[in-house]
Amino acid sequence: MSLFRAVRAVADAEGEGPVDWSAVGNAARAATEPGDLTLSEAEHQGYADDVADARDSIREAAGVDFDLPYSVQVQNRHHWIDANLATFERLLGPLEEQASLAPSLARSANTGSMALTLGFLANNVLGQYDPLLLGDGDHELYFVHPNIESVATVLDVDRDRFRRWIAFHEVAHAAEFGAAPWLGPHLENAMEETVSKLATGEFDREALGELNVTMTAVEGYAELIMDRAFDREYEDLRRKLDDRRRNVGPVSALIRRLLGFGMKREQYERGKEFFDAIADARGVAGAAVVWEDPANLPTDAELDDPDAWLARVA
Repeated sequence: MSLFRAVRAVADAEGEGPVDWSAVGNAARAATEPGDLTLSEAEHQGYADDVADARDSIREAAGVDFDLPYSVQVQNRHHWIDANLATFERLLGPLEEQASLAPSLARSANTGSMALTLGFLANNVLGQYDPLLLGDGDHELYFVHPNIESVATVLDVDRDRFRRWIAFHEVAHAAEFGAAPWLGPHLENAMEETVSKLATGEFDREALGELNVTMTAVEGYAELIMDRAFDREYEDLRRKLDDRRRNVGPVSALIRRLLGFGMKREQYERGKEFFDAIADARGVAGAAVVWEDPANLPTDAELDDPDAWLARVA
């Protein structure tokens, strides 16, 4: 890690756009230790077995058929930055299109902000199911091995069991997008519309609310089927991970708040409560009805009133 190189990359930001994405990547990598990616044969096989077992168990528990992404990668932190840089650039494209020629100081500030964001995420993401929203290509599945190793050490939990738990969570997301081919385009359109309106100075609270409801359904359903499919004890993993998230330093806490990490935890909890109630009433397979059509997504009010959703849809 070289903070000097990171600062230099931001200071040297070039171009006419509000963000120099090449400098973002350079700065994020310079400020982030890549982490060790030396895996034993047993560790390589462990990732492969966990993903395959998660696929089979989730298919059976959820009653949905889906395929794993073509690409399943075990990465270091720099690999994760490289894999997500283009997604960030595509997502924020409408903002750049609306921006006029940016002064170099503003460009440096924007570039630094994005580099900080990517670097922070690269140090915290454990696994990621990537449907490649706003881009072309197959879906992908990533595991950031140095983060999985370091968090397992900090939490003082068995590394193999922790890695397997992360694999089940990410494969649960693959199940959702596999069961609902419309979900990727639906999220993509919602994100494009939201960012495009922000680019023109319009804050569409209703659109943002609908996007949050969809993501709550996505996270909640993944929690449901992961819990029902995972074949080992996991409550201690969740408790320790939640405790770690709450007990971070002030700078890390601020960044997490700015990046919406608290909202993501709320999505997990609120969405899981909704789907637990649906599964108790109709079975886990019955909860999959939500992915048959976009109209079957719960409304914000229905997330707190599962019986209303059941009366309308199931």
